[in-house]
Amino acid sequence: MDILSVSKGSGFAYEDAEVGSDEDVDILIDEDETRGDDVQLDGSVKTSVVTPGELVTDDPIWMRGHGTYFLGTNTYSSVAGTISRVNRLLSVKPIRGRYEPETGDHIVGRIAEVGQKRWKVDIGAKTHAILMLGSVNLPGGVLRRKSESDELQMRNFLKEGDLLNCEVQSLFQDGSASLHTRSLKYGKLRNGYFISVPSSLIVRAKNHSHSLPGGASVIIGVNGYIWLRKTTEDISQANNTSLSKNATAISAKGQYNVGSGSVSITRLEEESSWEIYSDVNDEISSTLRSTITRYANSIKALAFCEIGISVERIISAYEASMAYEDSGKLVDRETMETIGQQVINGEKYRGQ
Repeated sequence: MDILSVSKGSGFAYEDAEVGSDEDVDILIDEDETRGDDVQLDGSVKTSVVTPGELVTDDPIWMRGHGTYFLGTNTYSSVAGTISRVNRLLSVKPIRGRYEPETGDHIVGRIAEVGQKRWKVDIGAKTHAILMLGSVNLPGGVLRRKSESDELQMRNFLKEGDLLNCEVQSLFQDGSASLHTRSLKYGKLRNGYFISVPSSLIVRAKNHSHSLPGGASVIIGVNGYIWLRKTTEDISQANNTSLSKNATAISAKGQYNVGSGSVSITRLEEESSWEIYSDVNDEISSTLRSTITRYANSIKALAFCEIGISVERIISAYEASMAYEDSGKLVDRETMETIGQQVINGEKYRGQ
């Protein structure tokens, strides 16, 4: 990333490009910058992080984005963060701040309010997200039309304080998010432990639901909300089990009668939907409770050391924590620093 923080207008040198063109403006870097010197020609210190009130640029050709403000022709940073440039748009991404939702994000939220045909969900953003009644998977099948009776029993599905696993469907003009839980892999969360970490530490990945060694599973929300739970059989595995039983019935009898192998997939989806919205937790053994506690304290150690959180690092931190018999000691300052250093050293050893 080219550093745009300067104290003189001569800090930029542009090629002869048309001002009205939509093409990116090429920045000609000084020779001192190409050599990697820490000091520019004007004497200002070159840094990748700007602080509130620091001059970003005094050239009026740049458009001001989020995290900036302008006085006259000068553009200043309003937050502490890194400079981002998209074409001619300058913005400053804060190092620490509230979560900014994006379409397709896999997140964990908490129900804050039950309204008319909608739930308001706390996702750690500036405003509450909206989960419409038509955007959830209710008992009776995914394609069942929502009726007035569904609206009357909304609190039987999700009520204030419930945690849920969902996805950002779209964004409103004010930046708030519209959520959905139409897939059977989403829904109310049970049998687990909730952890909140800064959203800036979450490493984005293709999949944010993972099975961990020891019989535990983790949902790493992009918004910084993490859910550790007991590993359970999901609906897709249940469907596969049902289909395999049906195939066994066909091979044994030479023919197959409806309902002879197992329950129908439609009925299975309906029952699993009711299971998603259940408030009763399953019985969890003391060994699994200890494992979930150790994973939770390992995640806290990664967050304390400002290390990006991914499933690989969670497992590495968990393995490093096995050197301590008492999982309660993992929250000590020295212990968390030691675990974080071991995770970093392990990645360096593997060449990552």
